[in-house]
Amino acid sequence: MADDTEHRGRVALVTGGGRGFGKAFGQALSALGAHVVLADVDGEVAAEAAAEITAKGGKATGVACDVADEGQVDAVVTGIVEQHGGLDVLVNNAGLHAAYNRPFTELGLANVRRVLDVNVMGVIICSLAAREAMRGRPGASIVNISSSAAYANRSIYGVSKLAVRGLTVALAREFADAGIRVNAIAPGLILTDTVRAQLSEAEAERVLGEQILRRAGREQDIVEALLYLVSSKASFVTGETLRVTGGFALSV
Repeated sequence: MADDTEHRGRVALVTGGGRGFGKAFGQALSALGAHVVLADVDGEVAAEAAAEITAKGGKATGVACDVADEGQVDAVVTGIVEQHGGLDVLVNNAGLHAAYNRPFTELGLANVRRVLDVNVMGVIICSLAAREAMRGRPGASIVNISSSAAYANRSIYGVSKLAVRGLTVALAREFADAGIRVNAIAPGLILTDTVRAQLSEAEAERVLGEQILRRAGREQDIVEALLYLVSSKASFVTGETLRVTGGFALSV
């Protein structure tokens, strides 16, 4: 984990920040002194999550934003620059998850396109929008959220998260001259409220059966991985995908 002072005065943008990992990332970064902007397609949920942080003495703002909409993303980043002077951390967390982890023939093309728009294009759109706002800022770091499904590729969801791994390498190369590190986290089975609502018990048991560590991951496992990647302890780490899967990814 980063020390207690490293993120003081820094600014972080977390997409999909209204709930789940995004909300937890925002809370953790705020606790270390960052001003966190939580962007979510559900602006009301984002505002509520930000209010929880400010009620505990942290600094946070909630904004509505669809990461697949270039105009909305540009407006959010422009607002951050106007209010704070720049951006230090971008967490590309927004994504469509377990409900889309189904065969192509069941989902249909409209849903397949939506997954790619959010999970893949969303990462590209947000990263490109943030590049100049992050250029040259000490410790500037982007973290993308991939998935253990990227190593299994049973559906468009897994394929989209495999693409995130590839984008992480490509963006790390392209953004290096701006002083921005780009990494990813591939979480395994983490039973957040969203996952519990969307994942069947049988599917959860299947995944657990393919892990080396036979327990579901904890949200804090992923938070700790994020805090490492955006800290100075990871200053020589870029283009990497950190697997936090209980060994699941080693079995496929």
